[in-house]
Amino acid sequence: MENRAIHIKSFGCQMNKLDTGLVATALQDAGFRLTESVTEADAVIINTCSVRQHAEDRVLSNLGHLKHLKRHRPGMVVAVMGCMAQRLGNTLLEHEAVDIVCGPAQIPQLAELISQALARHEKHLAVTETIRRPVDAGDGVLDDFESAYSISDQQIPGQAFVRVMRGCNYFCTYCVVPYVRGPEACRSPKSILSQVRRLADAGVRQITFLGQTVNSYKYPSGERTYSLADLLEMATEVPGVEWIRFVTSYPCDEYYEDILRVMAESPKVCRYLHMPAQSGSDRILRAMNRHYTAAHYLEMLDRARTIVPDIAIAGDFIVGFSDETEEDFQATVDLVRRARYKNCFVFKYSPRPGTTADKRLADTIPEEVKQRRNVELLAVQDQIGEELSRAFLGCDVTVLVEGLSKKAHVNPMDAEDRPQLVGRTSTDHIVVFNGPPSLAGHFARVRITRTSALTLFGELASD
Repeated sequence: MENRAIHIKSFGCQMNKLDTGLVATALQDAGFRLTESVTEADAVIINTCSVRQHAEDRVLSNLGHLKHLKRHRPGMVVAVMGCMAQRLGNTLLEHEAVDIVCGPAQIPQLAELISQALARHEKHLAVTETIRRPVDAGDGVLDDFESAYSISDQQIPGQAFVRVMRGCNYFCTYCVVPYVRGPEACRSPKSILSQVRRLADAGVRQITFLGQTVNSYKYPSGERTYSLADLLEMATEVPGVEWIRFVTSYPCDEYYEDILRVMAESPKVCRYLHMPAQSGSDRILRAMNRHYTAAHYLEMLDRARTIVPDIAIAGDFIVGFSDETEEDFQATVDLVRRARYKNCFVFKYSPRPGTTADKRLADTIPEEVKQRRNVELLAVQDQIGEELSRAFLGCDVTVLVEGLSKKAHVNPMDAEDRPQLVGRTSTDHIVVFNGPPSLAGHFARVRITRTSALTLFGELASD
């Protein structure tokens, strides 16, 4: 398949971003080349997300465009991988544009499936038939694939994701993840740390541990059970690794303080916690099958700030869940005001087929009400974000530089050798400044001169 061109388009979370990177590397190893142009591609891969309907709608829109493109290029192969592929299976394969449907657990097969489809023009379905069947993530094809093709982020130099576990066992009533990613399965510490060492040897300076509920990581080995706290502590001892992050955490007490103490004791563990609350109403939390109350959640944040005083916390919320009243929504607003997040992500409730909420609860909140609540909650958070950001004015911060900024905010007319760059602090604050492109993948000190709700602006401190 030498010189055959592959175009990959990815939607969704960091898990999908990691899967896309793994597949891209495997395809290149198989002799394919990557292209940014869909019109010159011999094969197009769409990595899909099923968490919200909007994500699936975007995929279907892309498939509509590809259907027309294939009329002019009938030999083109279109593969759909990821959560939507697992959820829809044969239904998706029946789409006129689609040649391959590949679930998240089958991605090691994708390079061969594409080769076969290009050679024989046959359709292929590769998904997990019984998605809740227990799987050991520490053994077998998936773990070998992960270890073999894990590389640094191709878009952000010096950084890499490492998956420590797959799947989810929480069954929140609104969430499709347990039905498309399967049950929790944790990789062995030995396999994870071996991967971290190889990445560090390749120049990676920041590792992000990934899991659907990453703080649920537990790996029994003999008389000992390893937790996420143990993984973090062991990863700090790997030469070359400077920063370690982890996402996303479920509000759960098990090992919680152990994780926070490792964070407090090691400068390598980033002072950042992404822990979704989803609602501030206990009634709605029960309907969502979230196993905590608003008071317990806020108490967990208090503990985090006591153990790690400089921690930055982010949250997620769903507005307009089934039967959410104005009183329920105001409870969410109150929680956001008390939580004082660095930032939070707000989503309008989108019923997902096959989930408990879709089967048992009517989607009763009008779209215009969902939209109003979304805007209102974001406005509350924006005010908090602006207040917290102002504390950085005049301060020097260390950032890991990601590369060129996508938007020009600061001194866009600077000389070509000092374009606008973007980086992040260990607390995940976005920092924009001007500097040499060679800083990408390296650490820099930046003095903050201006702030907004989501971004810090500054200049190289050495200047």
